[in-house]
Amino acid sequence: MSETHLLLQAPLQAINVGLQSFAASLAAQDIPVTHVDWQPPRVPRLHRTGAGVDIEAANAEAVRRIVQGRPVLVGMGLAREVIPGFHDRLVLHAGPPIGWERMCGPQRGAVMGALVYEGLARDEQEAAALAAGGAVEFAPCHHYHAVGPMAGVISPSMPVFVMKNETFGNLAYATQNEGLGRVLRYGAFGPDVYQRLHWMADVLYPTLQAAIASLDGGIDLRALLAQALHMGDEGHNRNRAGTSLLLRAVTPAIMRTCPDRERAAAVFGFIEQNDHFFLNLSMAAGKAMVEPAEGIPGATILTVMARNGTDFGIRMAGEPQRWFTAPAGAVQGLYFPGYTAADANPDIGDSTVTETAGYGGFAMAAAPAIARFVGGTAQDALEATLEMYEICFAEHEQLSIPALDFRGTPVGIDVRKVLETGILPRLNTGIAHREPGIGMVGAGVLRAPEECFQAAFEAIQAW
Repeated sequence: MSETHLLLQAPLQAINVGLQSFAASLAAQDIPVTHVDWQPPRVPRLHRTGAGVDIEAANAEAVRRIVQGRPVLVGMGLAREVIPGFHDRLVLHAGPPIGWERMCGPQRGAVMGALVYEGLARDEQEAAALAAGGAVEFAPCHHYHAVGPMAGVISPSMPVFVMKNETFGNLAYATQNEGLGRVLRYGAFGPDVYQRLHWMADVLYPTLQAAIASLDGGIDLRALLAQALHMGDEGHNRNRAGTSLLLRAVTPAIMRTCPDRERAAAVFGFIEQNDHFFLNLSMAAGKAMVEPAEGIPGATILTVMARNGTDFGIRMAGEPQRWFTAPAGAVQGLYFPGYTAADANPDIGDSTVTETAGYGGFAMAAAPAIARFVGGTAQDALEATLEMYEICFAEHEQLSIPALDFRGTPVGIDVRKVLETGILPRLNTGIAHREPGIGMVGAGVLRAPEECFQAAFEAIQAW
């Protein structure tokens, strides 16, 4: 009997590629069918710019620079003294550029609180009038090599960490983390908020500054991030391991440099009780890693992905000064008792720099415990990371995920792949109350808006 005859005698089986309805029709006829979820690319793959630049080569160089970056915490200082171009009437904020008239509630709340904290206004009402009257200059943190979580406000006398990318020499900055709840970055203000900020400036900052200055070579943040991913963190909404590792690194230096044992104990206690303390350092590390990729002609890799609570904005390595924006999205998540989705402000913060640098929500498979914090399951966390490989150019050589057999994290969000696949970046984040002065009300997940990626893709076609 011929092989052809034997094949004809075998039971009919089918593989369906594309429309699910075809598979359903075959199954209804009792024909075994394997469905492959596939669709043709939604847009044509761009290989070269109009000027003839090889996009693949440009992206490979952009990702190489991101991956090879080694952020090191080298010091601290006051914003107006260490951030180039800062001045006494400048207030930085998260996300793309925005003026007072379009700022959301929590961002206004943080600005008002910062102006009172700085002594530029006697109360929040006077601060609002000052901000509305044009006496204050507003600018994105990203325009000053800085990043800020949630509202992201950095005012002149706020202490900031100084992060140096030892591979490329660039610096990045971020404030100290206040903790969760009623804090300035979530738009809260009032005596309790100001008291904490002043303690952080008067006690926490000088103690940490002296300790970090005493450490030969600083603190290698890339090494801490890599280890934290192996301990259950993802570097964005879960930072318990990162904060613990930071304490291990800095505590001996605190003990050597702080003459007051009670002050040292208070600093240790503040950091130990704030699992999110590492977040601001993680963000500054991400900023330090992605900036060297900026300015590579033809590169379609994101170097900025940020939100101000009104707009969601992205910037590409090939056109680093140009923002592509869309309305900020609604976060789906869990709320503190007494609050609901009706209280929530749209997505806000620079913390998506972590995803841009190849960790955070893109590394959720390393941190299954985070799924419960943002209202999901461990399987959701695993699937989120696996999906993000589809829109990233490469896998990180320095950061890996134990649950995926130590596969490198997805890194290098490629605008072309987002448009080709229709897969939008997955993010996890905190939720701020939409009204100024209240603060944090929950945490959750969402996807980046498609409109800004469409605009960026159109720009690529014109390069």
